[in-house]
Amino acid sequence: MKTVAKDIISYCSGTTAVNTDKRLMRLWSCIVLASLWLSACQNASTSDKQVFYYNEATGIATLDPAFAKNQSIMWATHQLYNTLVEIDSGLNIAPSLATRWDISADRRTYTFHIRPDICFHNSVAFPGGKGRRMTAHDIAYSLQRIVDKTTASSGAWIFNNRVAPDGFKAIDDTTFQLMLLRPFHPILGILSMQYCSIVPHEVVEYYGKEFRRHPCGTGPFQYKFWVEGQSLVLEKNPRYWEKDSSGKALPYLDAVHISFYDNKATEFLQFRQGRLSFINDIDASFKDEVLTKKGALREQWQHKIILHKHAYLNTEYFGILTDEKNTLLQKSPLRSKAVRQAINYAIDRRKLVMYLRNSIGIPAEAGIVPGGLPSRNEQLVKGYPYNPAKARELIEQAGLRYAAQWPMVKLLTIPVYADMASFVARELEEVGIKVQVEVVQKSLLLELTAHSNAFFFRASWIGDYPDAENYMAMFYSKNPAPPNYTRYNNPQFDRLYEQALEQTNDSLRYDLYRKMDQLVIDDAPVVPLFYDMVIHLVNPSVHHMQANALNLLELRNVTIQ
Repeated sequence: MKTVAKDIISYCSGTTAVNTDKRLMRLWSCIVLASLWLSACQNASTSDKQVFYYNEATGIATLDPAFAKNQSIMWATHQLYNTLVEIDSGLNIAPSLATRWDISADRRTYTFHIRPDICFHNSVAFPGGKGRRMTAHDIAYSLQRIVDKTTASSGAWIFNNRVAPDGFKAIDDTTFQLMLLRPFHPILGILSMQYCSIVPHEVVEYYGKEFRRHPCGTGPFQYKFWVEGQSLVLEKNPRYWEKDSSGKALPYLDAVHISFYDNKATEFLQFRQGRLSFINDIDASFKDEVLTKKGALREQWQHKIILHKHAYLNTEYFGILTDEKNTLLQKSPLRSKAVRQAINYAIDRRKLVMYLRNSIGIPAEAGIVPGGLPSRNEQLVKGYPYNPAKARELIEQAGLRYAAQWPMVKLLTIPVYADMASFVARELEEVGIKVQVEVVQKSLLLELTAHSNAFFFRASWIGDYPDAENYMAMFYSKNPAPPNYTRYNNPQFDRLYEQALEQTNDSLRYDLYRKMDQLVIDDAPVVPLFYDMVIHLVNPSVHHMQANALNLLELRNVTIQ
């Protein structure tokens, strides 16, 4: 309770210019408000309000979309903001704030036609506190803000070497123009990212750095209150512009309540007790209680919860540093392509997915690009089936026939994937590759990979937008880390990548993607393990909730009954 009180005081105390009496009155009002909301959340069954509850175990660092670099921030900002375009359930680009767009003959200029009837949420930063109409000028401001160095946005990279100088331009209130340095087909997918959410300059300027906790957008839900580390509440935006097929205003929900239990067991207990509307993914500690090894609900859970499964644009893999200029790598057997290929052949991915993942995912026996994309890499790229005999043959070719000749290979992983790393280590030892698993915190692993100090490491790549180019960018030699954590450098790959960026014919571009993917797999700077799957456990009272390939939390059409 002391922690909660401290957080509320921090949130509600206001500026130092406010006198003590007024500050205490404001504090008391905030405590009463928080108590009312928390009480309502704990007694959802007795309320006629439709409130959706979910837990964010990793916390939420900010509600400023310019820093929407991870799933927890993306989920929250998706409820608060809109983008020019969005990705529909079929992974197609769909209108959002823009009703339509025109593309010039040279494919370098995109002209967007903006809806004239969209308003920002109310905010004290606006005259009279009432949100004004959004215009194309807000779009130009929001996108320019991402690349502005003073913002220091984690998403600045999305426009690097892609957008022309002064490439964001409002022609008039309802016409926005984007100008590129060169054709770049995935640009519409990039514009759907949460980084590209539209914000009003008045609110950003009014709050400064504190905009992170005073969000203002045009989305289906608006900010109510946030006691950091305890709960965040968003309420229905009464002026939201979207309607369903029958003309009824969206969203149907009255509010969204986010809790912050950092223990997955506590989260699961809350879900079992009906206090959470759903949970995302299944923690290893209770996956066997809920799912069979084939990924189905166990009998005791059937009719009590709903299981949603969907292909996910996420590839889990092990990366291998291939930077020949790194002197430390000269002493590692991983410098040999034959050894890297042997590692790929030595792993029984099907067994890994079944026994460690309860069949949540698809064994990655093709390329690095997961299924669900129109380039069909997962069907046409030839990967590595389980073949320990082939692995031993390749080790002999590398001149390392006897295990005693092998220096110890260190595999770095994070705690949640420790069992997977141990499984792979045992598989590699079977073919004569000695592996030591070292478990480190995620922040340290990211630092080590960013500075080329990790030679064999656990990683994953979640698609930012539905185009295979997003995965190919991981191996373009001119890209730093991220995304090129392996420091892969193949001139042939680079030429194909640059050709793909210029290619306007979809079929030819997809063919280039597959050729690039095959080059990567043959050179083996990565060991693809499995193509991930979205798993949601859903309370039966929740209706019209659908999983999607980007695992973006979509609540506009959800109802609670």
